[in-house]
Amino acid sequence: MIERLFIQKGLKRIRLEEYFRSELKRAGFVGVEVVKTPIATRIIIKVTRPGLAIGKKGKTIRILTKEVEDVYGFENPQIEVQEVKQPELDAKACVDRITALMERGYSWRSVVYRVMEDAIASGAQGIEILLKGVLTGKGNRKRKERIAKGYMKKAGEQAYLVDYAKGVAVPKQGAIGVKVRIIKPEVIFPDKRDIKELIKGKEEKKDEKIKQQEEQKKETEEKEAQPEKAEKKESSKEKGKEESGKNPGKEKEKQNEEKEVKEVKKAKGKKEKKEKQKSAEEKGKKQKKKAKKEEDKEKGAAKSS
Repeated sequence: MIERLFIQKGLKRIRLEEYFRSELKRAGFVGVEVVKTPIATRIIIKVTRPGLAIGKKGKTIRILTKEVEDVYGFENPQIEVQEVKQPELDAKACVDRITALMERGYSWRSVVYRVMEDAIASGAQGIEILLKGVLTGKGNRKRKERIAKGYMKKAGEQAYLVDYAKGVAVPKQGAIGVKVRIIKPEVIFPDKRDIKELIKGKEEKKDEKIKQQEEQKKETEEKEAQPEKAEKKESSKEKGKEESGKNPGKEKEKQNEEKEVKEVKKAKGKKEKKEKQKSAEEKGKKQKKKAKKEEDKEKGAAKSS
């Protein structure tokens, strides 16, 4: 019974993928992800050209959501369009590109080599393209071609890290099957890892943990020391009060001394202000005298002329 449920879900997803592939062919459809949430079902569409998938003012998205809800039975679907930033490194996008160009009449050799070089240029570790079918027009004979570049894994669990896709091109001479395998630049295989780097990484993590522990200890010690400091301050204040209560004569002497110091400072300030005012007045008088002399000279020069 449970097996049937899983099979039904799988078939539902395959139908949905086929529908999107037929509807969003021009937008460069790559794949679909269905995520079920308690509120709604999120459907993430991966596309090379998101503008064509969304449509004018979101028209195509609205049509797709209605179709998905009514025909395919998804409850409250919310479609999200996700752009494939590097289509040269996506196997499905590469297959679609090869099949489209071959169906237009381009030579399979030029198309395949162009796709391969683009993938390697954008950072792929390795790429393999397999073509099988009527590659030449002579006698409609079937042929197989394998073009590869870089590093490639084909066996074992590590083969799951390789991006794989297949498709069919139908040009005039006959059908041609296309298979593409790409190893993306961020993929790290276990046999390619350096032991020294792994050991270094572990040592660095240990050092970081030790530092964090030391910092935590310091923080706890500081927190514990804070109330002790506050108690010491309070005790010192109380002692000062007690001492002042015992000998009030000393306190009066201190107050008198402070008053005398303040009075001396005020007198000095007043003297400095008066001196500044006098110097400013003298400067003003000198400037006026100079101005008068210059005026007298100008008047004498005007009379002589």
